[in-house]
Amino acid sequence: MTTNRYTLLQRLLHWLIALIVFGLLFAGLAFWALGYDGLKGLVGEDTTNTLFMAHKSFGILLLLLTLLRIVLRVRTPAPPYDPPLGALERLVGGGIHLLLYVLLIGLPIGGWIATAASGYPIQFFGMTLPGLVGENKELGEMLFFYHGLGGLIVAVLVLIHIAAGLKHWRLKDGIMTRISLP
Repeated sequence: MTTNRYTLLQRLLHWLIALIVFGLLFAGLAFWALGYDGLKGLVGEDTTNTLFMAHKSFGILLLLLTLLRIVLRVRTPAPPYDPPLGALERLVGGGIHLLLYVLLIGLPIGGWIATAASGYPIQFFGMTLPGLVGENKELGEMLFFYHGLGGLIVAVLVLIHIAAGLKHWRLKDGIMTRISLP
């Protein structure tokens, strides 16, 4: 029996990852716009430290869930498009998905290395994980710059992904049922 939907676990992972990405992007923009001192002045030092710990924790969780999603995707291939997509849509959609996967793996690893290089602890929901590299403030600063740039690229890719989803939802062509929860 062929189905035109991803498995329930794959669909749940997609939407959980989407929620985590939105939260991480929002926090990252706040960190960038306000900086540590600005955020500390707005919400206090304890809350600011908690926000950074949560950002690191959810970033590592995102890495783990993305890897799980890839394993499931390899074990259970994508359902066929019905009706089939055109060549350009397949190319653009496939490219955006590939870039998102690369960035959803690379950004958490880059953030992990940047955090360690900057001399901060790698926190994962109360546990301290190994830093992967020794302290090197210049390297940490450079990696945090690229981490932020990567976050902006993810934001643009997510907007394109959402626009494509809305297009298919509006067309009612059945494409959205592949990944929708109900």
